[in-house]
Amino acid sequence: MKRCSWIGLAFALGSALPLASHAACLDDAQVAALFAAYQAKTPAANLEGLSAADGECTRAKFNRLLSGHFGAPVGYKAGLTNPAVQKRFNHESPVWGVLYAPMLLASGASVDAAFGARPLYEADLLVRVSDAAINRAKTPDEVLAAIDQVIPFIELPDMVVLAPPTLSGAAINAINVGARLGVTGTPIPVQRSAAFADALRDMVVVVRGDGAELDRGKGSDVLGHPLAAVAWLAADLARDGRALKVGDLVSLGSFSKLLPPKPGLAVEVEYSGLPGNPKVTVSFR
Repeated sequence: MKRCSWIGLAFALGSALPLASHAACLDDAQVAALFAAYQAKTPAANLEGLSAADGECTRAKFNRLLSGHFGAPVGYKAGLTNPAVQKRFNHESPVWGVLYAPMLLASGASVDAAFGARPLYEADLLVRVSDAAINRAKTPDEVLAAIDQVIPFIELPDMVVLAPPTLSGAAINAINVGARLGVTGTPIPVQRSAAFADALRDMVVVVRGDGAELDRGKGSDVLGHPLAAVAWLAADLARDGRALKVGDLVSLGSFSKLLPPKPGLAVEVEYSGLPGNPKVTVSFR
């Protein structure tokens, strides 16, 4: 009860906090207001003028509140790993956020189309860490040697703010890279072979809505090879004093456009070229 009243107060004060004009790491009251807006699925004011360090500092504060609500992290998401998405947000390098268990739903889940303040969906992919040596991985082959599952994944991000197209890379970091929900398919056991690595690079990822193709991409659309996103993440986590752990899940980024959900829409993503051409589905209500 005490926590709820604190969050309610923060949300009530949110409109009085000058988030849009703030050009430094958000203070605790501002982050509380951002979190309250996230909880209420109400757009927060845009975060403008943040430096890279400001974005990382704000992300750390925001995740302390997310951890208090969702529990311990279960992994990370790499964002802006697709050049087309980088171009959309005028940012030339990836960013990362934190994933929590309640965010992850099973394939076939039915989700409110208004699941967030600024909801979207995209084709993604998860991998599961099986060896701490992944933290030294520099190449896709070295990453492949330290994972044991590849998991089809439709990410359901929430860009949180009033005007998402104006977000900078630092601001995307600050909002935990929009992590909100995601739908997971049946895990695919990793084959530690050149053929499997090539299949990940060359797979064709097709997004369908109510049976009609909406978009498609290739594995190589993510940093040339999707496992390169994990090598980048491991290096950037080390810079932040963190490390991937055995059992962690890593979301690799966008293989498709960011698309808006609509009530009544059934979405399927197929990974043509991976063993069994796996699929994962979600429907919006």
